[in-house]
Amino acid sequence: MSARDSGPAEQAMPTSVAELQALLAAERAAAEQRIAELEKERDNLRASHERLRQELELWKRRLFIAKAERADNEQQLRLEFAEKLRQLDALAGTLGIAHNDSAAPDEQPASDGKPRGKRAKNRGTGRRDLRSLPLEEERVEIADPHLETLVQEGKCVRHGFEERVTIAHKRASKRRVIIARVRYKTVDAEGNTDVITTPAPAEMLPGAIAAPSLAAHVIMENIGKGLPLFRIEDSFGRDGVSIDRATLGRWKKHIGDKLAETVVKAMHKHALATAFCISTDATGVSVQPIYSHEKGRGPCQKSHFLVMIADRDHILYEYLEKENGPAIYRRFRGFSGHVQADAKSVFNLLFADEEELARKAPDLEHDGCMRVEVGCWYHCRRRFWEAAVAKSDVGREGLARLGRIFELDESWRDKPPSEIKRLRQQHLRVHVDGFLAWVEQERVQFADQRGYARTALEYANNQQDALTRFFDDGRLVLTNNGAERGVKAIALGRKAWLFCGSDDHARSTATLYSLVASARLHRHDPEEYLRCLIRLVPQWPADRMIELAPLFWARTRQRLDANQLAAEFGTIDVPIDPLDTSASPEKQSASS
Repeated sequence: MSARDSGPAEQAMPTSVAELQALLAAERAAAEQRIAELEKERDNLRASHERLRQELELWKRRLFIAKAERADNEQQLRLEFAEKLRQLDALAGTLGIAHNDSAAPDEQPASDGKPRGKRAKNRGTGRRDLRSLPLEEERVEIADPHLETLVQEGKCVRHGFEERVTIAHKRASKRRVIIARVRYKTVDAEGNTDVITTPAPAEMLPGAIAAPSLAAHVIMENIGKGLPLFRIEDSFGRDGVSIDRATLGRWKKHIGDKLAETVVKAMHKHALATAFCISTDATGVSVQPIYSHEKGRGPCQKSHFLVMIADRDHILYEYLEKENGPAIYRRFRGFSGHVQADAKSVFNLLFADEEELARKAPDLEHDGCMRVEVGCWYHCRRRFWEAAVAKSDVGREGLARLGRIFELDESWRDKPPSEIKRLRQQHLRVHVDGFLAWVEQERVQFADQRGYARTALEYANNQQDALTRFFDDGRLVLTNNGAERGVKAIALGRKAWLFCGSDDHARSTATLYSLVASARLHRHDPEEYLRCLIRLVPQWPADRMIELAPLFWARTRQRLDANQLAAEFGTIDVPIDPLDTSASPEKQSASS
């Protein structure tokens, strides 16, 4: 067979051992490369599977067990990491709070006599004394007919009662209020007559069928209890008073707008001028767009409610059409002090200097104020809790270390700020430094991995400066839980009323939430407080509206005539001398 007759395969065959070895080496290299690619793909699939497993564990926990971010067994965590915690306690000298192996963690008292760890279970005090409650009393006597006949015949006598006290419910009732303004008839010297009617005092809802108490009740049902207006309309109908929901909405919006321009505006100004630390957070809300004849009714847009808690003075809600840095910056314009928030990027502009602000938001002008960021340790703990639920050892150890930090700081919560700062430096600093050093060490092992453990470690590392800010002042707290609870009120109401009717309605709603939450903060009855505001604001001096804020309401109410304030309508005698509102009552007593 000649070379001309040989096929392509035979012509491609190597003609020497060197060529054969080179061909085998190339094939071996290609096979090894393919194996490496397959192994990399396998590792990626395994990592993806592990991340999905972790997410499944977390969602199963939140859906079927509990949403509360509690460790499964806190005592087990303490025992598991007892040696590391014992070493930190020895370095910190934590006043005897460290747990030993001879007693349960929940039974260890501190040197000041206060128990540490879990709170002791309340064994109860028996049945409540219902007679001490300030309730209208009704007595129901139950007698035996046969024995009562014997009593009348003189064959038997009553020998006391066996009494049991219960609480009954009486359906709320409406009442009719007739406003009668006196008319006077005068006759002059020429015999001409004239009729003069007493001028009507200023009202917030002039001409409306709602008295201040009814308007305050509607607001409290909607804002304080989260009932949508159609349910309030239904309850009024069952009471025999038919008022449609559109009318209820107009009352609510009109009152919200008036109070936003007066009392809440004064509260916001006072908070920015006097607060030491403002805790803030935000939550989403759906807003119905305005109806258009061209486009009809469009879908709801996503907006936000921002909550600002200024010390223990004011709780303020702000409506944000767009939750972004410039919108939040405008709400804090003019405030110098500490701002406690989570690590959300929308808060970054609050802490930017003039050069950085000009670069990131050219449309904003720097207000010349300096704000200091304070981190939230509970947001840090949340990441480690998620990692622990996903069966991560890093998450479990992080929970144990953070648990000791929270436990120590809680032990001296009632002490003066200067003493709290000293105790933190002396006993808590070692635990925090040890936690952050451990985070830095573990980050190296998870640098090329994705998952909840890496997320938790990266959050703690990136937020080191903000998380350790509480060492600067004893008045600062570890967590942003106050603002979290503030936005929870919006979230609970949102489940019932679903959306706001418009941007204007959302703004008035934020105003009413501010007043109800601040009234509860200072232990005022929100409904009665709103009724008094509706009575007072139209007659109160515009430059003294801060006196009507919940922070100063107790002192303002003492200066007013109780009978005038209790009436649904009429003139209120405003005190001539302004109230001293330079500082809150708590700050005044602390300074004295």
